[in-house]
Amino acid sequence: MKKKKKIEVFSVINGLIFIIIALIILIPIWKILVDSFDLKTAYGMKLWPEKFGLDGYQQVLSNPTLSRPLFISFFTTVVGTLLALTLSTLGAYVLIQWEMPGRSFFANLLLFTMIFNGGMIPTYLVLRQFHLTNTLWVVILYPALNVYNLVLMRNFFEGIPASLYEAATLDGSTPMQTFIRIVLPMSKPALASIGLMYAVSYWNDYTHYKLYINNSDLYNFQMKLRGMIMGSDLPTAAGNATENTIKNAAIIVVIIPFMILYPFLQKYFVQGVNIGAVKE
Repeated sequence: MKKKKKIEVFSVINGLIFIIIALIILIPIWKILVDSFDLKTAYGMKLWPEKFGLDGYQQVLSNPTLSRPLFISFFTTVVGTLLALTLSTLGAYVLIQWEMPGRSFFANLLLFTMIFNGGMIPTYLVLRQFHLTNTLWVVILYPALNVYNLVLMRNFFEGIPASLYEAATLDGSTPMQTFIRIVLPMSKPALASIGLMYAVSYWNDYTHYKLYINNSDLYNFQMKLRGMIMGSDLPTAAGNATENTIKNAAIIVVIIPFMILYPFLQKYFVQGVNIGAVKE
């Protein structure tokens, strides 16, 4: 006779809690999604649009006041993420060169910056001295080197068997050839997880634009969206789209890229979240 599995109270309660949390997250998103397709201005919760249309999304993608910030967000996210990954991987690879003079000093110096920094005003003065303020380079270069991510990448590189490095050296590979041919191909989980963190940071960046950029023509989509939500920079309704429709369509446009991207990176991301957590 087969034994019946006992239903544990904890599992039932745990499942109910997750269902409630999922509903709390999904209900507001569903409302925004419905309102982004609804060409009839209305308030309250609706399951379906009363008057369906894509005019809101057409305005977001075609209206220069919205499409330009959206392009800036895409540009800074792609360029910034690639640059940040390049600096983090190269910096981490340098820090695992055990024979490099001063390796421990530079590692401790980087760790020191995680605890102490110059502060907001000195940072602004330095960036202005380098003529980076009021340019897109300030929001690309400044966040590009994150010491925390660099340390995570270094821990991952240290987990690669030393025998692989030795074999590459015996085969006559230079350190850079070893980095390109062996280290990077084995670092897909780390690159995916850290790259995703960088991309989300660049895409959702608001603080750096607010602090270091005064030219509204250089604002990203998050700055534009914030102005729309606060009512200080509402888009002009055109066609059949209302201001409410355009506003909700803009919110969905902000959310959707990483909703599409995450499933493709989930396999690597799950592996990469434990970078450096366990050392054998």
